[in-house]
Amino acid sequence: MRRVTGLLLLTAGALVAADLPKITFTKSFPGSVPDYVEIAVDKDGHGVYKEGKDDDSPMEFQLAPAETEAVFDLAAKLDRFSKPLEAPVKVAFMGDKTFRWESGSEKHEVKFNYSARLEAQQLWDWFERMAESEQRFAVLDNATHFDKLGVNQGLLELEAEFDRRRLVALAQFLPLLDRIAGSERYMHMARERAAALADAIRNPPKAPGQ
Repeated sequence: MRRVTGLLLLTAGALVAADLPKITFTKSFPGSVPDYVEIAVDKDGHGVYKEGKDDDSPMEFQLAPAETEAVFDLAAKLDRFSKPLEAPVKVAFMGDKTFRWESGSEKHEVKFNYSARLEAQQLWDWFERMAESEQRFAVLDNATHFDKLGVNQGLLELEAEFDRRRLVALAQFLPLLDRIAGSERYMHMARERAAALADAIRNPPKAPGQ
């Protein structure tokens, strides 16, 4: 089950975000799963994830302020995608990727398979993490509805991604984890794991010196 966004919410969000700078990332990679991904993030951190150009069940998420700042800082360092990024070397095909910038009448778009620019690699990784986060959310949410015994496995996979620091927009996971932790429908092990992960998200370790 995908997390479906209501039409009214999408429409209202679109109106509010219409004038905000927006970055859109797309990747087309036939043979991969999914074979197409589109992620749009505006300057307020509101994001929309799609698997398909005509995806009628997009997933919404909210980046933390620091995450949003990092993404838009990288876009600025890449001249808001107004210059080529493709590396002048032959490398294996890694999917057709596009960065697109929109802010009022200013629009830029750049396509590439591989870029040697560190900032492009870092921005690409940010969007890969967004995609991974939404995919992990969808898998776990689906398990809570249709595969109660699979919830613990979904939590193990989510926990692994959390430990690898691959998850972003962490607040989106809290209602789902709280629902699992508080329901006797799921195994005790799964409930404990969900509660522990929710606590880790709410109370991250302080950086040295803080």
